[in-house]
Amino acid sequence: MTRRADDRPLKDTGRFLAEFERLARASREPGWLAAIRQAGIARFGELGFPTLEDEDWRFTNLAPLAKLPFRPVRERATNGLTAAALAQFPLGALEATRLVFVNGQFAAELGSIGAQPDGVTIGSLAAALANDAAALEPHLASYARSGEHSAFASLNAAFFLDGAFIHVPAGRAVEPPVHLVYVTTAAESGATTHPRNLIIAGAGSRLTVIESYVATVGSAYFTNAVTEMVVGDGAVVEHCKFQDESTAAFHLATLAAKLGRSSNFISHSIATGARLSRQNLRTELAGEGLEAILNGLYLTKGEQLADHHMIVDHTQPRCASHEYFNGILDDKSKGVFHGRILVRPDAQKTDAKQTNKNLLLSDEATIDTKPQLEIYADDVKCTHGATVGQLNEESIFYLRARGIGADTARRMLIHAFAGEIIERIRHEPLRQALDKLVWERLEQNPHLAAASK
Repeated sequence: MTRRADDRPLKDTGRFLAEFERLARASREPGWLAAIRQAGIARFGELGFPTLEDEDWRFTNLAPLAKLPFRPVRERATNGLTAAALAQFPLGALEATRLVFVNGQFAAELGSIGAQPDGVTIGSLAAALANDAAALEPHLASYARSGEHSAFASLNAAFFLDGAFIHVPAGRAVEPPVHLVYVTTAAESGATTHPRNLIIAGAGSRLTVIESYVATVGSAYFTNAVTEMVVGDGAVVEHCKFQDESTAAFHLATLAAKLGRSSNFISHSIATGARLSRQNLRTELAGEGLEAILNGLYLTKGEQLADHHMIVDHTQPRCASHEYFNGILDDKSKGVFHGRILVRPDAQKTDAKQTNKNLLLSDEATIDTKPQLEIYADDVKCTHGATVGQLNEESIFYLRARGIGADTARRMLIHAFAGEIIERIRHEPLRQALDKLVWERLEQNPHLAAASK
């Protein structure tokens, strides 16, 4: 295949390889971790940035990201950031065990961990690797395997410095939620961080985790995050990722989860920020009788692009998975949804459902949606579907006939559409905070509310 001239920057990985060599890892890293890093950079060197000719990326053009300089951030540089200032960010006032990472590195003084139940570990991944690397070896890079996932998981494996490590032993419950806050303060164009989280919930445990990605700068930086999650047999885990990066930034992330027998896992992806964002969701239903819900909402405006790409892998019988993703798109923004439900031969009695709904508030907003079923078992119940539309004029008329102004009526309908996703959040304070945030942003954006006038 002849590569197009404009694809050359996407496949030019020499600068990344050179930077990896320049930042030679400290010799105190264990050999198995050094091998993971070497494999990651080698794999990224083979792949480069995906192009529009790659089927899984044909709607998402990474050329603007590939043209940025690559500047891995090595310093925290809090730049006067305080815990009080962090409380002003969305979700910053929630009651939570809070871990704060500035430019991808742990800033203990900005968070609050407090006492935890016996055996529970909540802290820095870098510290866990320094103190007991052998305990992490069976898990780290075992679920978001760089050879099987995107080039960006490989790049993260090569360059990550820190992130969160959470281990909840069997039968333990962690209250309140654990809130991971990632703040970018680096203002250089191309400043890049590689957060990596490892979360292990033992059999019968209970845990709620929130990930927030925010910034104090408006530059074209790059966040490349990976979260690996193990949900043990009978465990109940709720996970919510809130991406509210600078609208000049690039945000690419992978969530790879392995779910055990009779577990219950619900994950929410809320995307409002970044010039270009992509969330890769990889969920392996590895035990019988479990339930998994993947829930998502993306709100875009201007020329933003929000991309969700998922694989739900049913490997065992009698499991249920449900995916609900709603998009609200304004101006010239773009959404991409690619959902694949894979049902393997042994996964009889699978119950799987996937829906993607999109509300276009502008004639120039676009959505590319591709829900898929790939089924190799014969006793299953699987459905999928997608809808694209605009605000319903009859519903607007109904509300106006009851004395509600036109702008308020539109905001109410958009809010209700977002509410279909937000109402599935189980942790009530988080649900209320996100519901309030959506309404406030509708109020702050008159064009969004009145787009269909």
